Amino acid sequence: MDVIHTALWVSNLEQTRSFYVDALGLTENWSFETDDGVENVYIGGENAEFQFKHDPAGGPEIDSGTMAHVAVGVERTDDVFDRLIAQVDPPVEMEPTTMAEIGCRVAFVEDPDGYVVELVERIDT
Repeated sequence: MDVIHTALWVSNLEQTRSFYVDALGLTENWSFETDDGVENVYIGGENAEFQFKHDPAGGPEIDSGTMAHVAVGVERTDDVFDRLIAQVDPPVEMEPTTMAEIGCRVAFVEDPDGYVVELVERIDT
């Protein structure tokens, strides 16, 4: 067994692509549109993907407060954080911080729909 993807509704697919692909550096892997017009775009890395669902007709109300956060593994938290700030200027929940007790350097930012994204860099302690 393995985790395949996490599906999230988004309000603006282009802003979502800009955040996750252009600024964060993940890869858009594939996409499709359902018969009812819902766009599905899969963005991720080697082990799992986000499935971003967008309904141009409106779709469900997005409530980013029902999920704590999603975590993305990065090579260098500071570099990715700086790139996100420069390219999309997201709200910052927590600037880069070393958490030696768990062997990580992390930062938390919000995506265009208010979902909190944790940037996780594994470090040697």
